[in-house]
Amino acid sequence: MKRKAPANRKATPPTHWHLLEPWQTAAWLKVDPQAGLSQQEAEQRLAEQGPNLIAEQRPRGPLSMLLGQFADFMIVVLILAGIVSGLVGELADTLTIVVIVVLNAVIGFVQEYRAERAIAALKSMAAPTARVLRDGQHHELPAHELVPGDLVLMEAGNIVPADIRLLDTAQLRVEEAALTGESQPVGKSVEAIRDPDAALGDRRNMAYKGTIVTYGRGLGGVIATGMETELGKIAQLLRDEKESRTPLQNRLAQLGKRLALLVLAICAIIFVVGLLRGEQPLLMFLTAVSLAVAAIPEALPAVATVSLALGARKMIRQHVLIRRLPAVETLGSVTYICSDKTGTLTQNRMQAEAFHVDGHTDGELPPILLRAMALNNDVRIDKDGRLLGDPTETALYEAAAAAGYQGIHLAITHPRAAEIPFDSERKLMTTLHRENDALISYTKGAPEKLLPRCTDQWTVEGSRPIQPKVLHDIAERMAADGLRVLALAYREWPEAPADVHCSDAVETGLCFLGLVGLMDPSRPEAAEAVALCKTAGIKPVMITGDHPATARTIARRLGIAEDGDEVLTGEELARMSLEEFERRVEDIRVYARVAPEQKIKIVRALQDKGEFVAMTGDGVNDAPALKCANIGVAMGKIGTDVAREASHMVLLDDNFASIVGAVREGRHIFDNIRKFVKYAMTSNSAEVWTLFLAPFLMLPTPLLPIHILWINLVTDGLPGLALALEPEEKGLMQRPPRPPRESLFAHGMWQHILWIGLLMGGITLLSQAWAYHSGSAHWQSVVFTVLTLSQMSNVLAVRSEQESLFRQGLFSNKPLFAAVLLTIALQMAVLYVPVLQPIFKTEALSAGELGVCLGLSSIVFWAVELEKWMRRRGWIYRENHETAG
Repeated sequence: MKRKAPANRKATPPTHWHLLEPWQTAAWLKVDPQAGLSQQEAEQRLAEQGPNLIAEQRPRGPLSMLLGQFADFMIVVLILAGIVSGLVGELADTLTIVVIVVLNAVIGFVQEYRAERAIAALKSMAAPTARVLRDGQHHELPAHELVPGDLVLMEAGNIVPADIRLLDTAQLRVEEAALTGESQPVGKSVEAIRDPDAALGDRRNMAYKGTIVTYGRGLGGVIATGMETELGKIAQLLRDEKESRTPLQNRLAQLGKRLALLVLAICAIIFVVGLLRGEQPLLMFLTAVSLAVAAIPEALPAVATVSLALGARKMIRQHVLIRRLPAVETLGSVTYICSDKTGTLTQNRMQAEAFHVDGHTDGELPPILLRAMALNNDVRIDKDGRLLGDPTETALYEAAAAAGYQGIHLAITHPRAAEIPFDSERKLMTTLHRENDALISYTKGAPEKLLPRCTDQWTVEGSRPIQPKVLHDIAERMAADGLRVLALAYREWPEAPADVHCSDAVETGLCFLGLVGLMDPSRPEAAEAVALCKTAGIKPVMITGDHPATARTIARRLGIAEDGDEVLTGEELARMSLEEFERRVEDIRVYARVAPEQKIKIVRALQDKGEFVAMTGDGVNDAPALKCANIGVAMGKIGTDVAREASHMVLLDDNFASIVGAVREGRHIFDNIRKFVKYAMTSNSAEVWTLFLAPFLMLPTPLLPIHILWINLVTDGLPGLALALEPEEKGLMQRPPRPPRESLFAHGMWQHILWIGLLMGGITLLSQAWAYHSGSAHWQSVVFTVLTLSQMSNVLAVRSEQESLFRQGLFSNKPLFAAVLLTIALQMAVLYVPVLQPIFKTEALSAGELGVCLGLSSIVFWAVELEKWMRRRGWIYRENHETAG
């Protein structure tokens, strides 16, 4: 009897899919179980059903971000004060204050918008993928494009991308702890379940979104996507959960709050003292509020976000995808990098590295050996010229081709007549080829299996009796050097053997040709990256499932281990208690025959010793160690979905050097954030000192509100942001790692902020005293100019903590140099452009006065240069200097 699908496509789908037979599931989903959906049908369903996404808290739109810039309490107070000022007749002041506040808001909006865009871009790059069957072809596409009815292929290491009714399984097991709490993987099947009320954990024919395939393979039809999945229903309860900030953002936000309280207290004192001195209440109120707006560093967390997010985007060009933003700031604290060997430190391909022929090692190879290497394999060449096949065979093929013996050409002149395939018992492979009118057989395999089948060995002078013990000892020595050793032999057949497929008849009476030593070669850039790690105070550690001799050889070549260093095997590690292991863990650089589950023991032992650990991994079993590590690093090419989800960052090229590059960039980004904080807080403190100390020195209020807001706009804006583009400092990777809990103000930073801020404020007040007491009518313009230009002197000098600007060069950060020139040009415009003078309450300075302003403001530059000079000699911040390297 023919089975009919439901006639009406809009019929209500089943709520208990586990009750259906596989054929019924396919019928309800309107999908061909052999070919899958058509692309056209999938696109139509995507338009109807929407993307396969768990809804997150709706991101702030551009308008909301812009309006949010005006939500700060002090900004609102300032705008209200400006309106009051306009009502009492100072309309120009009101307009100017509003314009500057709007410009500040625009800069804040641009920073926040860029940060949101950068983070969104990172999220989209880290999105999971799924393998589906559409139009009879397998495709890999973003998981959010899945639709009900799609046929999804799953294998060990995949995260189930949607709710799926299984249609075919092969020893499939799924870990459903995220959904059911059951930690043991559950075996899956395709048979219908008769209990309509079966719990999720008992629905053995279902796989649910977010669970993990731990073993086997499966094929199933998508029955629910996005918020309709079981995971989506749980997520609906969590919609209000906010994305957490990075530790650095939290520290900066807390710092900002504490500084805000301090600045508000100082502003209150300035306001009260001004009133006591007989100043106009409205003027003093506007001055106090303007200072609070300028001096409270509310932008610090936003600048940190921009720096971290843009740094993460920059790392993509270096083949590193940051999945979690805090990883960028913590990379600079890494003290240990525990790396897999295969594919990360090595090239994940075999290469012939050593030969032993006719009693000589690495001499010239005879043609007959090269022919054996070129012909005795099943290597294929694809349309792009790439070799396909067993890595050992491709290595032999490449070695022969490099000597001019191309297997593809030899196969024409020496066609294969028969073969005896490799099997695990014989550990040999033989191919027979026609050569003129005769046959010749080539055999390769394990030395201990091949040598007993040889009666002679090839020499330049001709064949001679074989010396099996000598050759066996040579093979053992090659293996002890970490090489995989193969032996090759041949036999000429005047007449074909009776049975060309019988190994006992063909693989006997052979003539030994030579030994070939193979190894997965180290990546060319890995040794340099390891050396860079060591100079940066980072200890590289190799972890492999390979043989200890191979691990030791690669580790020595790369500089990870020295002669005599211990190689700890997984078997030895399993016998050790955690306490015993912790006593030795800091001395071990190479682990061999280690199971993935043992990586977590290595991570915990190092962390218990106070180390900050980056750990690489690619398999399902690596996920716990990646999660436990301070920086979990997943492989982008060979890594599983589970490993990538557990990681903090993904190596898109699976290359150890990329980890070191990420550490370098992490240090660079953190350095630039410190420079911005140093510059911004020094400048803000100078403004506070200037207005706070003036009354106590019997000087009138130095600056008008419009001056304060202008300085905040032009000095904190472009010059401050341009510091984020500062190139990395020399010796960046010669410094030891930064302790994770180290204060942002370590290494003399708080002392710098205090004394340079005081110096800047003192110079500004000195210029006021000089101009005011000399009877200058525009003394306030002098003060305004000195404070603005002093901050430009400061931003040029703080580009490096130790190196002089004269060694760095003005043009090594062109955006910053351009920002400084623009700021100076704008300052000159408000002084000398007649239409701007009444708006900014300025007057043109004489050439002499401008010269005095330039001279006084340059003192700040020379003071910071002197500080750096003393620091380079270890005279100040000595303890910090040594710690920083």
